[in-house]
Amino acid sequence: MIITRQKDLPEILALIGSGPVFLIGCSECATQCSTGGKEQVDELASILASRKIPVTGSVILEPACHLQNAKRLLKPHDAAVQKAQTLVILACGNGVQTVQELYPTKDVVAGTNPLFIGEVLHAGEFEKRCTLCGDCHLENFGGLCPIARCPKSKLNGPCGGMVNGHCEINQDVLCVWDQIYQNLKKRNQLHLLRTMQPPKDWSKSREVKLSK
Repeated sequence: MIITRQKDLPEILALIGSGPVFLIGCSECATQCSTGGKEQVDELASILASRKIPVTGSVILEPACHLQNAKRLLKPHDAAVQKAQTLVILACGNGVQTVQELYPTKDVVAGTNPLFIGEVLHAGEFEKRCTLCGDCHLENFGGLCPIARCPKSKLNGPCGGMVNGHCEINQDVLCVWDQIYQNLKKRNQLHLLRTMQPPKDWSKSREVKLSK
């Protein structure tokens, strides 16, 4: 899932201006992160109302990043959307761009800051798992990503600062390279660590045309 953090209220208010606004949330990732679910959308609507900023309506898309679903779910709210000067989207960047595509003449405000793709560990606690690098080779690392999960994004073994299986930068974080080693050892695949990994080709993360 895409982990997001809701922007600070003063920043959102500055981006909104005097309104009127229409609020859009997401039923999936933003709901799980408590940054753009119904509760957060209703809370923001209440805050805006208390500041005399008109809110023409709201909707929770299922999810915000699905163009056809968004189009279908927004259709009943089209009149309210048209009355708004600004659409505030509490979703990931993809969700914001999906809504912008449907309403190209409207101002849009991204109400959250997308952080990374990650896993829910506990309520409100997430772990970074993927950076969308466009050049995935998890098979070489026991199914674990050193780019996303090592603070130094090291591709060729640990840095030497690991202490009792924990990262030297944050003792609350397990050293992913220790985990990679243990995973490969269990599978009798430690030979994979003898292959020097080339520098990451970050240009692949910017490719948008998929080959058939």
